[in-house]
Order: sequence, then C-alpha cells, then structure tokens
Amino acid sequence: MGIIYTQLRLEEQMMIHTELERGIKKVMITCFPNISTTAICRQAPARLQPNAIAQVSAASWNGLLGEPNNPPQKGSNMYQSKSPVTSASEVRASLGPDFPSQTAKIIDHIDPHCKAWIERCPFIVVSSIGASGLIDTSPKGDAPGFVKILDKHTLAIPDRLGNNRGDTFFNVLENPSIGIIFIVPKRKEVVRVSGVAEIVQDPDLLATMAVNGKVPTLTLIVRVKEAFFHCGKSMMRSGMWEPEKWGSIDGLPSYAQALKDHGKMSDDLADIQSVVDNNENNRMY
Repeated sequence: MGIIYTQLRLEEQMMIHTELERGIKKVMITCFPNISTTAICRQAPARLQPNAIAQVSAASWNGLLGEPNNPPQKGSNMYQSKSPVTSASEVRASLGPDFPSQTAKIIDHIDPHCKAWIERCPFIVVSSIGASGLIDTSPKGDAPGFVKILDKHTLAIPDRLGNNRGDTFFNVLENPSIGIIFIVPKRKEVVRVSGVAEIVQDPDLLATMAVNGKVPTLTLIVRVKEAFFHCGKSMMRSGMWEPEKWGSIDGLPSYAQALKDHGKMSDDLADIQSVVDNNENNRMY
C-alpha cells in the first residue's frame, strides 16, 4: 500500500522531503512518473509491499504514522463533535478565498526583515514532533538576539539550564521537522519559521553563545525552509502588550502546587517551592 503524494497536505509533503533528506532506512517509497518524490510510509515491509500503488484514507494515513485515528466512543464523557469538518474544500469555503499577499509572502530564507526581527527577539516558541506523532511546544527565552543567524538559511538556538526533559532534542532525533514563532515585546506581529533541525556540539559555535561565562552544552541548528511575517490580530485581540486589559492572576496555582498535584508528590509544598525558587534564582545559565 502506498500514498498518493499529490493528495497529501503540505505539511505531510514537507515531512516526506525531510525524511528523504535524512536517508531513513525504514521508509517505503513508491515512484510515480514525473514526480521526483512520491510516497513514504513509516511501516514494516510486511505491511507495505514495494511498488504497490494505492490511495489510503485519512484514517489509514494516521495509523501508518503510528497515531491511530481513535475518536471518542459514544457514551463517554468526552465532547462529541456534531458537525466535523473533514475536507480542505469545507475549510476553504468557511475561510473564503486566499489573500494574494498572504500566499505570496512566504520566503525560503532569512532576509533583512526577518534578520532584524530575530536579532531583536528575546522569546520564541518551538514546535516539534515526538515519536508518537504528538506535537510538543516549548518556550525558550533569553536576551534579544539569543537565536543566532549563521547564514540566510541557518539558525542556531542555544540550550540553557532547564527541566532536563529535553523534549525538543529527543523529538528532533525522531523527526527533524520544526516550527518556531519569534515574539518581540510591544510588537503585535510575529515571525514564523519552519524547517529541519539537528543537534550539534560545535565548540566554536557554542563559545559564541556563552552567558556569564557559561557555555551551553548543546545547540539546535535549524535549516530554514519557510519564513514569513504573521499579522498582529491575535496579539491585538488578546491585549498582550496592554496591561490594562490583562485579567487577574489571583487564585491561579503556583508552579510548585502544580508539580505536587500532577506528580502526586508526597513532599511538603513549602519544600517543593524552595526547590523551584533555587532553580529560578541560581540555575539560569
């Protein structure tokens, strides 16, 4: 069983190219006339026979990726959708026609506009894909310009002391596809970058990222495939940079309380809070 390349979503096509660039051995590829890259499935050869050509449903595609399509069962306490949207045509009908400026704005490199933005950016959100197929989203922040622009196609993100989970790193080892949002305080727009990543320990590069004499031990290299500016309506609606519009934080759980409850920890809350305080005060770099 194969997958018709031209019928895949853009992000699925990008994943195909990413996997082929990595030269992963566990993929099955079926070639079609006049298409350089056609089909890819993460599955054992027993399930996928070489040179077989067939369409697969969205459910089958999800299953082949290792994340079965498993909707909530009737009678469960989970919300049951009443009018699911299942096709691109339905989405397009709801959204309306493309705006030419929005379809044409995507570039494949870091140009002077994106460069200026990234050099002023102190906070990013990184999205990566785990082995299970679930998306992980991780915040990273430092002084403006902490993400280094090595050339117009390459970014470098230093790793700082954190929770030692390493979610993004472990995900990249499984699937190098990555997405980044660059946020600059007081600006309502953001810059979005998509590409493929690798983990490096190049001493000369790491040395340029030292803070307070502390050199990071790992850096994420990102090869840029897409970059573009995203309009500011989300920030405007949220009032992100307008303190007078912010809601109250009274009654929100502390980080220590969340750790205790979610982790079912028997430690005293005060002891957990002490560890959190020490981590924030003494383990920034």
